Amino acid sequence: MLGVQEVEGAGAVRVALAIVACLALASGGLLGQRGGITGGDQLARAYETIFDARFESVPPLLAETCPPAPMEACQLLEVVALLWQIQLDPHNPSGDAAFRTRADTAVAALDAWTKREPARAEAWFYLGGAYGARAQFRVLRDQTLAAAQDGKRIKGALERAIALDPDLQDAYFGIGLYHYYADVAPTAAKMLRWLLLLPGGNKVEGMREMLRARSAGQLLRSEADYQLHLIYLWYEKQTPRALELLRALRDRHPRNPHFPQLMAEIEDAYLKDHAASLRTWQALLDAAREDRVEFRAMTEARARLGVALQLYRLGQHEAARPHLRAVIDTNPPAPYGAVALAQLQLGYVLDRLGQRDAATAAYRAALAANPAGDPLKIAARARSGLRAPAR
Repeated sequence: MLGVQEVEGAGAVRVALAIVACLALASGGLLGQRGGITGGDQLARAYETIFDARFESVPPLLAETCPPAPMEACQLLEVVALLWQIQLDPHNPSGDAAFRTRADTAVAALDAWTKREPARAEAWFYLGGAYGARAQFRVLRDQTLAAAQDGKRIKGALERAIALDPDLQDAYFGIGLYHYYADVAPTAAKMLRWLLLLPGGNKVEGMREMLRARSAGQLLRSEADYQLHLIYLWYEKQTPRALELLRALRDRHPRNPHFPQLMAEIEDAYLKDHAASLRTWQALLDAAREDRVEFRAMTEARARLGVALQLYRLGQHEAARPHLRAVIDTNPPAPYGAVALAQLQLGYVLDRLGQRDAATAAYRAALAANPAGDPLKIAARARSGLRAPAR
């Protein structure tokens, strides 16, 4: 299974790019035009719907949101919704072209708005958001230079907005995120910061600013919890606090399968508590089978892979096999590479059960089903399994 470990292991440069990308959702207003975000309550409701993963509800909700909110704000939220759909199945490239088109269109529209109304706070706020969504996508696709270029544009829009209206509470999350990461980021990230001519940071001040925005902002409570769980996990080494934030997200957005998935992966990778991870995966599987989460088929397949992995780790090899067979037999289109991963895990299980010929066939099936580009890094593991039984 891939997830938390994969994200953390992606390298310091991706983290550094994400520093600036995540600032996008937290810029502010304009001197002389203070008073918060136009249509803020409606925008917050739409933003929370995206975090619910109820993407089919987003277009009609946006139709009711803009106006009173600016039309460009809803245009940006459409891009954010597409980004979240990609993040739910990040190795699947099928939505990439649509996202790029929508993101580029939003950037152009918002840039035009800043030129029409250079004294309009929200124009700079949403322009930063559009650059941010596009930068996060480029980080996800390892487009380092393009993401860095967008990152610098985000910073410019953010500084313009914050300097003009320091009163908007949501603004402090993005500022705090930068201050924190700029202080704690590893050498590669600091090198990127230098190349972009960005100032240094202060982790204590940054944390204070993020928590301030989390408690007092209009829009960013869920976004703050999501980003803070990574900080507590990676840098503060407070795994229980990271899990607490994810539980809060799961409880606020029970139909989004992403949050319990992350919980199960943390319990596995960081706590080595395979029994707890198994319980979390099983609860997610039950929710999928009872239609209590979005993307039911994808979630069921992912949860079965998680259940099977934890059963394998606990030595319950025979119990793992039906879950893997279910994924293989249903051949789900998502998550991306699910069948190849199921065949790989099945090879491990069969090896442990002493069924070497069947295990070899499973490893070969994993190679045959492996998606182009090997995004899950299956090929080397399957070939290793072909050379020698799993230990």
